[in-house]
Amino acid sequence: MADEENVTALPVATEAKKRRAPKAPELPIVERRNWLIHQHYIRKDYDTCKAIIKEQLQETNGMCEYAIYVQALILRLEGKIQPSLELFQSCAILNPSSTDNLKQVARSLFLLGKHKAAIEFYHEAARLNEKDWEINHNLGLCYFFIKDFKNAEEHLNIALQINKHDKSFMMLGKVHLLAGETDRAIEVYKRAVDFSPENTELLTTLGLLFLQLGKYQKAFEYLGNALTFDPNNFKAILAAGSMMQTHGDFDVAMNKYRVAACAVPESPPLWNNIGMCFFGKKKYVAAISCLKRAHYMSPFDWKVLYNLGLVHLTMQQYASAFHFLSAAINLNPRMGDLYMLLAVALTNLEDVENATRAYEQAVTIDQSNPLVNLNFAIFLYNHGDKKATLDQYQRWRGKSTCFETAVAASNLTLSYPYLKWSTCHQQLMDMAQKMGAALQVTEGLVWTKPDKESKSKPSSAAATKAPGAALGTNQALGQAMSSAASYNKNMQLPSGVSKGPSMPLEPEPDEELAPSPPDDPPGSPLPAESENPKPKTSKRRSKVEE
Repeated sequence: MADEENVTALPVATEAKKRRAPKAPELPIVERRNWLIHQHYIRKDYDTCKAIIKEQLQETNGMCEYAIYVQALILRLEGKIQPSLELFQSCAILNPSSTDNLKQVARSLFLLGKHKAAIEFYHEAARLNEKDWEINHNLGLCYFFIKDFKNAEEHLNIALQINKHDKSFMMLGKVHLLAGETDRAIEVYKRAVDFSPENTELLTTLGLLFLQLGKYQKAFEYLGNALTFDPNNFKAILAAGSMMQTHGDFDVAMNKYRVAACAVPESPPLWNNIGMCFFGKKKYVAAISCLKRAHYMSPFDWKVLYNLGLVHLTMQQYASAFHFLSAAINLNPRMGDLYMLLAVALTNLEDVENATRAYEQAVTIDQSNPLVNLNFAIFLYNHGDKKATLDQYQRWRGKSTCFETAVAASNLTLSYPYLKWSTCHQQLMDMAQKMGAALQVTEGLVWTKPDKESKSKPSSAAATKAPGAALGTNQALGQAMSSAASYNKNMQLPSGVSKGPSMPLEPEPDEELAPSPPDDPPGSPLPAESENPKPKTSKRRSKVEE
């Protein structure tokens, strides 16, 4: 009976064996661990991933394309660009028809600064896939860095036609800005805002551009929108604070800067602007403290040094002012206002010879600022050189007439130099009238001999002074040049002090902007001078805003 049961059981076991699911096919040895490599890579478990890649490459004798590709990506993330380039080139050899391999080779060359070589690989990848947004965008980026703005604009426009992207809009705007086409840059950024209305970077950049152009209403609108979407956007906060500072609202600006200080406590432009807020409130010790903190964080920023020199001049600490202004000139030797302020410091240090040389250098460099000529004329008059004084006075009259014409044509709403000139025009004219009376100059700017009546009835206070008397002593000859965080109308400054321009905030780039603002323009924030800046309140300008 037992034998019969065994006989009948055998067919059942055989039938069950036939029903079992078929075994999964074996993957080729080259790709067997690709899924596992991918899982560990996306989880950022790079150590385990590299161990698996090593085993896979040993089994395949280095012929696994995906393992090499991921290993190259990991090396690039670790900052090892050259080894990653060599591995991507190996991938391109194993699979020359892959656009991804060519793009990664080009990307590594770009990171190494070899932009022309990267362009060649991107063009080769474009031949395989013409409708790839990434290829055209990166081509525009490479051309941008080699300063070929025409080709950069062409490829960025192609990238935007394929796929609209915020990065392409930002890059195209930068190309137009560097090419000097501000209006076209603004149009690009407006298109970008229409496409991505909640992008705070685009809104801030557009606001900074309008701020640089002196269109404060539009600037405030875009910066306000940026702060609506991101209340902690320090670039927008810095720019908005700069606008308030420019109109004399120092307390409101300080409240804005407090918010920014929580986000970026180590920002040199921020502490520079805080320092100049204190300067505008006549708290000079606090201003110096903040400016020195900014200087500690950014020792090679000439704008901070400029402001330090200006504050020390105001406090009549002429040796310290000379120190900081000299350092600023070493960093930015092409700004006439720096030489003019240096000349004021040297005058008060009784170094007439070097003060004269500084004024001459300022006049040579700055051919448009009439204040340089007026300060130089006062200096020459105080030292008895009436012939040279008349020459500088004539130059001042010519330049001031040009400024008046430009301001009238612009309805006082154009860029900073015209706005600055219109704000302090009356103070300058008062000082110029004293100078004209002292020189006994008629409207035709010719010498006239004083008659008996003029001797008995002086036409002005300056006319009653002896020829050697100092003209403008303890007057803010340059009160007119005070800036966003500047002096108030009754401030007394050393003889002939004249304040330089306040730079717009740069983006630093973007840098930048920021206040560019700068070219910019450190700054600016300008950050951002700004492209200053550029970049980035009483309209009197005394500081250089970041």
